[in-house]
Order: sequence, then structure tokens, then C-alpha cells
Amino acid sequence: MWGRDAAERYDAEETEMTSAPVLGATVGFLAELAGDGRALEFAIGTGRVGVPLRERGVPVTGIELSEHMAAVLRRKVDEDTLPVVIGDMATTVVPGEFSLVYLVYNTVSNLLTQDEQVECFRNAARHLRPGGRFVVELGVPPLRFLPPGQVAVPFDVSERHLGFDTIDPVEQILVSHHFTRDGEDGRYRRGASRHRYAWPAELDLMARIAGLERDRRVADWDGAPFTQDSPKHISVWRKSA
Repeated sequence: MWGRDAAERYDAEETEMTSAPVLGATVGFLAELAGDGRALEFAIGTGRVGVPLRERGVPVTGIELSEHMAAVLRRKVDEDTLPVVIGDMATTVVPGEFSLVYLVYNTVSNLLTQDEQVECFRNAARHLRPGGRFVVELGVPPLRFLPPGQVAVPFDVSERHLGFDTIDPVEQILVSHHFTRDGEDGRYRRGASRHRYAWPAELDLMARIAGLERDRRVADWDGAPFTQDSPKHISVWRKSA
């Protein structure tokens, strides 16, 4: 999924997520939770969040499965400033304790079984110091938009991109389909990614299994209240002191 071509395109295709308003709110939220401690980002990718959080003064370490994504990050910051370990977020262990472990932009859904997602929570708890917090950003499954017999929901219809999700409610698997226009010749590049969605209450149970208790849940990085109409949530769990 995250080969060389995808890694090279990633930052250019995620301009909205790298905008100042989005990153400012995200980094501010995480920096407040990190306090004077260290932060660990699961699936750090190209450093969209990790690099500005480090620039904010928070020591950041990353775990990243894709060597190609990590290579793009390395062009932005050196290893001494922001160390990255190549591995998966469910089992890879790095030295030391952290006041904050975080996982943004739906990435926990890249783990395609409930067992793997539970292990991710356990891995977060393993790295947290007492009183530390685990943060997950995850979309709410758009099942309310599915009438009987329909399996696809569009999430973007724009000049350069068509996107829709197909959903299997039994297996809790969502496949995001993308048709992206490359250049000016009118050709579209097709891509798809497979995800396991989980409801907020299911994540709370995973946290409990890992020895974490819920601290808060909000609708966005600006702290807006989470409601039944929220398309995503930012959830925070705390390791008991």
C-alpha cells in the first residue's frame, strides 16, 4: 500500500491535512498532552504531524512500517532529531517510556483484525509511563448513509478526485476507492485501500483490555463536542498512575 510511488505523492496529495489550520490544532492538542515528556507516533509516515510536533519542542520518536515513507520523512529531519524505527505499530517496541503515544488520520484501521487492533492498544500501553495518554483519530463508519441494498458511499467528488467507500458491515471491512486525475491529459489513476473500522465503544473496550481508561472523546482537534453527527472522533485514554 505504501510503496515508493505512494510515498513520493503523499504530501502533495494531502494538502488539506498539511494546512496550517489542521496542523496547528493537531500539534497544539498533542503538545498539551505530552507536556514535558516524550511522544511516540505509531505509523509516523512522512512526518506530517511528527515533524511540526518536534519543532514545537516535544521530543518525538516514530514507528513506521514503510521504509519508503520513512525515507521521505528523513529528507525533512535527521535521525538524531527525530528517530524512526521500521516496524509495525502492534508489536514493535522502542526504548524508554513516553508521556504520549498517538495514532492519527484513521491509521489504526490499517490493522485488519480485531486482534491486531487490540495488540496495538497493548503496545501503546507498554510504552506509556504511568499517567501517560494514548490518542487515536478515527472516522465514524458512514453506515447511516447506506440504504438497504447499497454498499457504497461517496466521500469526495471533486475535479481531480473521485472517492467512495464500499462497506461490509458483517466483517467491519471498509475499502476506500480512489480515482485521481494525474496531470492535464485527463487520465485517472485508480487506487484502493482496505481498512477495518471500529466503533468508539469497541475502542474503549480495547483500551480497557490494555489497562487504559478513557480520558476524553471530542469531535476534532479543536475540542468540539463529539455527537451522533460527528464524522470522526479524537479519543484519549490514560494509563493508570
